[in-house]
Amino acid sequence: MELIRKIKQAEGQAQQIVEQAKADAAKQAEQGRQRRQQLLEEAEQQRKKATEAAVAKAESQARAEVENLKAQAKKERQHLRDKASGKMNAAVAKVMDYLRG
Repeated sequence: MELIRKIKQAEGQAQQIVEQAKADAAKQAEQGRQRRQQLLEEAEQQRKKATEAAVAKAESQARAEVENLKAQAKKERQHLRDKASGKMNAAVAKVMDYLRG
């Protein structure tokens, strides 16, 4: 009788160990899922920050390039005006000389 009682007690303990192991495994699996979700969210936030930083940098560079191109165009227009003015003055002088005679 004593042996049967010990066997049943051992079976009960084994069943408890199995149930506890199942509960621990389920808990660890849930914790793992939560951790992966947290890591995914953090990665998404970092990606957004990096994208925003890249866009801001590109916008800044584009503005600087636009200002540079505007300055260059203004300089070229002034150069063309100066060049045209010199030629115009020479042409006017020739016409005046021709008309005088």
